Amino acid sequence: MVQAPPGTGKTTMVPPAVAMACEGRVIVTQPRRIAARAAARRLAYLLGEPVGQSVGYAVRGERRTSAATRIEVVTTGLLLRRLQRDPELPGVGAVVLDEVHERQLDADLTLALLVDVRSVLREDLLLVAMSATVEASRTAALLGDPPVPVVDVPGALHPVERRWSPLPPGVLRLDDRGVTPAFLDHVAATTRTALADGAGDVLVFVPGVAEVDGVVRRLSGVEADVRPLHGRLSGEQQDLALSAGPRRRVVVSTAVAESSLTVPGVRSVVDAGLSREPRTDHRRGLAGLVTVRVSRAGAEQRAGRAGREGPGRVHPCWSEAEHAHLQAHPEPEIAVADLTGLALELAVWGTPDGSGLALLDPPPAPALATARATLADLGAVDVEGAVTDRGREIAGVPVDPRLARALLDGAGLVGPRRAAEVVAMLSEDVRPPGGDLVAGLRQLRRGGAGSGSWRAAVDRLVAVVGRGASSTDGLTDDLAVGLVVALAHPDRVARRRPGGPSYLMVGGTGAVLPRGESALAGLEWLAVADVDRRAGEREARVRSAAPLDADLALEAAAARWVEDDEVRWRDGRVVARRVTRLGAIELAAAPLSRPPVEAVGAAVRDGLRREGLAALPWKEPARDLRARLAFLHAAVGEPWPDVGDDALLSGLDQWLDLSRVRSGRDLARLDVLAGLRGLLPWPEAGRLDDLAPERMPVPSGSTHRVDYTDPEQPVLAVKLQEVFGWAATPRLADGRVPLLLHLLSPARRPLAVTADLASFWESAYPGVRGEMRGRYPRHPWPEDPWSATATARTKPRGG
Repeated sequence: MVQAPPGTGKTTMVPPAVAMACEGRVIVTQPRRIAARAAARRLAYLLGEPVGQSVGYAVRGERRTSAATRIEVVTTGLLLRRLQRDPELPGVGAVVLDEVHERQLDADLTLALLVDVRSVLREDLLLVAMSATVEASRTAALLGDPPVPVVDVPGALHPVERRWSPLPPGVLRLDDRGVTPAFLDHVAATTRTALADGAGDVLVFVPGVAEVDGVVRRLSGVEADVRPLHGRLSGEQQDLALSAGPRRRVVVSTAVAESSLTVPGVRSVVDAGLSREPRTDHRRGLAGLVTVRVSRAGAEQRAGRAGREGPGRVHPCWSEAEHAHLQAHPEPEIAVADLTGLALELAVWGTPDGSGLALLDPPPAPALATARATLADLGAVDVEGAVTDRGREIAGVPVDPRLARALLDGAGLVGPRRAAEVVAMLSEDVRPPGGDLVAGLRQLRRGGAGSGSWRAAVDRLVAVVGRGASSTDGLTDDLAVGLVVALAHPDRVARRRPGGPSYLMVGGTGAVLPRGESALAGLEWLAVADVDRRAGEREARVRSAAPLDADLALEAAAARWVEDDEVRWRDGRVVARRVTRLGAIELAAAPLSRPPVEAVGAAVRDGLRREGLAALPWKEPARDLRARLAFLHAAVGEPWPDVGDDALLSGLDQWLDLSRVRSGRDLARLDVLAGLRGLLPWPEAGRLDDLAPERMPVPSGSTHRVDYTDPEQPVLAVKLQEVFGWAATPRLADGRVPLLLHLLSPARRPLAVTADLASFWESAYPGVRGEMRGRYPRHPWPEDPWSATATARTKPRGG
């Protein structure tokens, strides 16, 4: 295990040393094609040889080696393919895994498989892992038991001065379209400052290809050669960025230059502070690259590029205060990325769950389960998770398993070349204008940006499927692109929602098109290739898509087609329908005349639990009985039942006869009063009127309704003149609870509220009498209410 910071020469010094210590070829891995080619060229240059003799390289679609090659630099993904084809790695004496600290999925898996190979097949295989971080001990523990030695090489970087460049007021880094133009203006302005402040070349870090192009355009006219650098450029264009020129240069790069490449002449770094990383919303099945803030460790890596050849400067495009709040380290891909490709590789290896493999971090169980379900949908694994013949065929295509399925199935539908063109475009993460993939394909065909690497990818994919005719030769490019995209992502087939601009995808997620003009706007069906979703947003944002029609949507997502009888609660009613769906998208529906009684009952239960008991047809007698029972439950307890919402909802089947609802009509048939009566305890139910009378007789001879709205305190509202002669407050529930009397004026306005009538007559009544007798002279206001005759009448006129 070798631990050394960037710039210490581990990539150029360790492989030759390993080659001298072992027999056979030394395989050196790099995380990216551009880094593999550059490392091979640098090693060959140091040996004074052309590439392809002692030192060669192999990347997807390109190989420069010979029988004399002792050191071969490859991408990690390519070594993974070789391991799957022949785990013994014949002729290989050692493998050097470079940049393992980046924690890419392929790198983590390749390390684990190599450890497995050495323990089972090749005890003589020499493994060397190289890292630029302090986690070397973890990797060393995986490589051997006891852990292999760690060679710690101290750094030799020159000092790097930080010059913070915080955002101007009102400028946002990101909006719903991605990185904002105003932020790219800020990055370009900071780059001009860096050019003016110091000597040497300037290296600018931005998150993606679109941002590279945007900053390059903004730097036109500067007194320097402005060179883009990213993985989709041709080898010649990459060489321009990686070679010193006749005058100062500004190299605008994605993360490819962060740790695994050396850009000579750099003395200043401008860091936009953003990176593109894989993220997956496993609940909604949305995976893709997302623009996120760089970690502090990533920022340190980038800053170190300015101190390789002498003292340098770094210009972070954020403030010192913001820096303290950055995440310490980037998340390993296995924790956040889509795991479908990893799951297929594990199945091909024969360990579908990864158990027993020396993985630095285990794959999260929910994410791995989702990935295996996706592979099952593709027919790549069986019910036990073992790889199928179809799965091996998919694994043999050097793209994501979904894209491999689209290529294999699409070749016979739209033709091998067109299928390969679309799959190559999707695998290159092209961001077409307005999100229109058809327009993006036409640009690539005309030789637009990135067309060189795209054409090479197309040729490789055509070689996989061969050349042949399609079964739909008359299909337009628009629909051909849409069909291939839909084959890759059937869960992202989308239909426009009625009356609105948003779409619903087969997988159940809502999506909206990018703001602004787009050829996709208003189309009924879309095949969505790429979406992203930010925290707090209700719907995903479509980054790229293509047109589709209903027939092709059904063909691509046939496995999601279902016809089902649906009985649901909707808007206070039971709705029964026979529904045809494509996943979450409803295609057709017809009323269901005789739905199953059990299904209706289940729908009613669900609706009442969601909307509450207010949805039932409560009539006054039922409301009154429920209130009286609630009072007795509070005052007496058992055996009087709890009739609160929670109790009634949890025991619906014990008191409510749901079988009376036999159709999609509302709930008017339900007899709530009969249901409540069924809860009455026997024989105690015979005393209901004694314990909690519905009406209370008063001294005037009238009866008045008792209000049990508050189960803790029943209320009797009655005119004061009707209770003359009552010496004490009536009590309910066998004397446990006094009535709360609301004593009313002749106009039925409250005069007093009391639960102690004797005390009222004694102390408060004289004052009430003095105030009211003049206002209501025709009503009796006796001095002695104890012995006065109660009445509901008034005095006759003139009496």
